[in-house]
Amino acid sequence: MTIRMNRRAALGLGTIATAGTVLGTAVPAGADPGREAAAEVGAATDDRARVASRIAGVYERLSGQAGGNWQSYVSLAGQGGAAPLVAVSESADQRIEAYSVNKIAVAAAVLDKVDRGLLTLDQQVEVTDAIVVPGGDGIFSLDGAYPSLVTLGHALANLLTVSDDTAVRLCGLVCPAAEINQILVAKGFPNTQVQPVANPNRFFLGTSTPRETHDLLRALVGGVLLSAASTEFVLRLLRSPVAFTDGVRREMSSAERARIATKAGWFADARHEAGVIFDTTGAPLVTYALFADGQSGADDFGATHPAVQARARFGRRVLGLTDGLGGSGTAHREHLYRPSNGG
Repeated sequence: MTIRMNRRAALGLGTIATAGTVLGTAVPAGADPGREAAAEVGAATDDRARVASRIAGVYERLSGQAGGNWQSYVSLAGQGGAAPLVAVSESADQRIEAYSVNKIAVAAAVLDKVDRGLLTLDQQVEVTDAIVVPGGDGIFSLDGAYPSLVTLGHALANLLTVSDDTAVRLCGLVCPAAEINQILVAKGFPNTQVQPVANPNRFFLGTSTPRETHDLLRALVGGVLLSAASTEFVLRLLRSPVAFTDGVRREMSSAERARIATKAGWFADARHEAGVIFDTTGAPLVTYALFADGQSGADDFGATHPAVQARARFGRRVLGLTDGLGGSGTAHREHLYRPSNGG
């Protein structure tokens, strides 16, 4: 198999191996309690370093089997609030077309305006025949019931769950392209930008880098990107049963899927996905940004595409490798799923 990444960078050896070597030193019998406690922390850190290394190995094997080009950044939560351990870093600062993964960034910009009192989730936006994207993903192009009015909350729910393309244009009505980009720059994401067009309320979904997408997700779950209410709104959508299930979440039970907030993006030969895996208490555990293109099957937008298959196996393996590990930071408990039989 051809290795396409710097293995030292992929395993984060500059920090992980050092932590394992220094902090994992055995403590002789009779040592004072403070040193014993430090040794326990060191052992736990060393264990996480090994898990991060194994995550890197799984990624390397599966991405190699899928072929094509990969640009990715994956981290594992540190022990006791320590800095995350970098498991995968491959072309992490390469600016690429993010496609629908950037719908998270669009939603963040809109919700920033909600947080500042400039918009409300219950205000209405107009769905016209001219604004509907025909033949694309989502609900609006299927129902045929327009002109109509929907709430901004409804548009955002469609944007982040079924990746509705018309919902992008509805967001543009209340947050033009230039304003989205300004908000994202102000929040520290200069490479995560939509691409303006002649109509100021329209845009292509634009670019990001694996590292910036990863960091945006970390900021989201850390509560520094949006208000607490807006944060929970986004995570409730991205963790919902109707959110993307062909990739990282595919080979999982419904309870396991509820632990993962994820967003996929696809166009031409690109198949991307980014998200957060939470531990069983709801604390963030693994954050991933997996961007892939150039594989075979450019016309296959289903679960059989090589990159999507690789992500499904990656998700299953990472969930197994991190079993029993605790996350770090604010806990975001999943909302209870209650299937309905009507009535």
